[in-house]
Amino acid sequence: MARNLDPFRDIDRLFGEVTRGTQAGLPLDLYRSGDHFVAELDLPGVDPASIDIDIDDRTLTVRAERTRPVADDQTIWLVRERVAGTVARQLTLGRGIATDQIVADYRDGVLVLTIPVDEEAKPRKISVQHSSRAEISGEATESD
Repeated sequence: MARNLDPFRDIDRLFGEVTRGTQAGLPLDLYRSGDHFVAELDLPGVDPASIDIDIDDRTLTVRAERTRPVADDQTIWLVRERVAGTVARQLTLGRGIATDQIVADYRDGVLVLTIPVDEEAKPRKISVQHSSRAEISGEATESD
């Protein structure tokens, strides 16, 4: 089978392989809403059973397996941009996060992590008590 040489296609393919890392396979939106942070990770076509979320110290790691459809002998790929295999993303969590209360929900190809702020890290007011000056007891003496 003869193949035409297209240097631009080959350069584009090479550039895509070099720049395609874990972030390209697992885009993320992260925002704060009230007393919790929300991370939304795009995982279209991922079996929910393959999603693995771990926390080690302050590093949260999300891994998932994306399978590629089986091609037959007649399949000729024209464009193959969707990442297949294991995709992963790590987030470094700051102090003041309630790591034992993180909730994960996977719906419509989006993994939503709700990360609550620890009670001790929430801002709070400190009331100021007003007290009168203590009086010194004893006898007053006159001096000449």
